[in-house]
Amino acid sequence: MTNFLLVHGAWHSGRCWDRVVPLLAAAGHRVLAPSLTGYGDRAHLLGPDVGLDTHVDDIAGLIETERLDDVVLVGHSYAGLVISSVANRLPDRIAHLVYLDAMVPEDGETAVDVMPITKTLIDSADGWRIPPMPEGPFGLFGVTDPADVAWLRSMLSDQPVNCLVQPVHLDNPAAKAIPRTHIHCVADRPEGITRRPVPPVQPNGSPSRVRELPTGHDCMITMPVELTGLLTELP
Repeated sequence: MTNFLLVHGAWHSGRCWDRVVPLLAAAGHRVLAPSLTGYGDRAHLLGPDVGLDTHVDDIAGLIETERLDDVVLVGHSYAGLVISSVANRLPDRIAHLVYLDAMVPEDGETAVDVMPITKTLIDSADGWRIPPMPEGPFGLFGVTDPADVAWLRSMLSDQPVNCLVQPVHLDNPAAKAIPRTHIHCVADRPEGITRRPVPPVQPNGSPSRVRELPTGHDCMITMPVELTGLLTELP
């Protein structure tokens, strides 16, 4: 049995994993898919002080409270910053990091550094909060089925600016030993959304592992079976 901890991205909630959780559980794994502070069943906690550090505390605290070891920590989108920071704090508890169409930061970077278009969102924010992105030519976060779009929209909350401007702290050498997998969603992407190239070698010296899914950004909604297959084949 593997302990999977699935961390949603900006604006979303833990409900976005609803199609993946039962598939992993049916394969015999333990799966946790919490909502971060300010989203889903914790939306009432949204406020200007909620930031990246808050979300790192959420996930690190859950690992410690649930006494989880050998965790496969999956971060979608913005949560690439979260899982990187959690691994820096609790490297001995993490077996594998999975960056799911995610931001991959270096020490001291913010979301704006990793994906500069984020600055445009901050500049257009309503004070300390950024409303969910509107549906565009490629759907809503890559989701195009009308029923799925409606379901996804029902779980979205505003994103605090603080999450995008607080830097990660990646100063623990032990975290470099954790193996990584990058899963890229390679269908059409909105203009301005870029992805950093994955270096050929992981921080632990092993060859990089990159997998692709032919779908939009929210692959846990559009291709849950295929995503589950990639997660269950991790070394």
